[in-house]
Amino acid sequence: MVAKFFGSLFGGAEREPRRVLDEHLPLTQEQELEQTRLALTELRSAVRRAGAVLPVLASSRLRQTDDLLAALIGYIAEHGASTEQRVLLNAMVTDYLPTSLRVYRALPASTHAEDSPEAEKLLEQLDILHSTALDLDNQVRTGAIAELSVHGRFLQDKFDVGGIRLTPGPGPQPHEGDSH
Repeated sequence: MVAKFFGSLFGGAEREPRRVLDEHLPLTQEQELEQTRLALTELRSAVRRAGAVLPVLASSRLRQTDDLLAALIGYIAEHGASTEQRVLLNAMVTDYLPTSLRVYRALPASTHAEDSPEAEKLLEQLDILHSTALDLDNQVRTGAIAELSVHGRFLQDKFDVGGIRLTPGPGPQPHEGDSH
């Protein structure tokens, strides 16, 4: 019922919404990221189709955000991320960005001018989403640095047996008659 109502607003009333992350079937991280990657490809296609009605700055911001998210998906696939970070990434790609795009496209053609209030609102939303993507990217990469530090402390604790440390001894001492 709710899906049909929102679908009627955003042009998808005849179909049931596609669930990218189905709560009933646990996905591996790889499957989840692949679905997010496919959804990003669909978003790119939607942006290209909407190109004629989008303000130039909006198209540019969408492409910048798309590039950032695509790189982030690749980074997460290789290095991992927390569940919360992956959920936010997926929501941005499957919900937040597409919704902004769909709502703007659903507006009357007369509001699609570069300097219209509606275009300004779209740009505000896209700037917020781009900033969020930058923050997410930073969090994921900073998390990797923190993880490396934690692992370093673990190794130090593990191999610092009873306070015995293998440290280099003093080097050869110069003799009194030696000059450098």
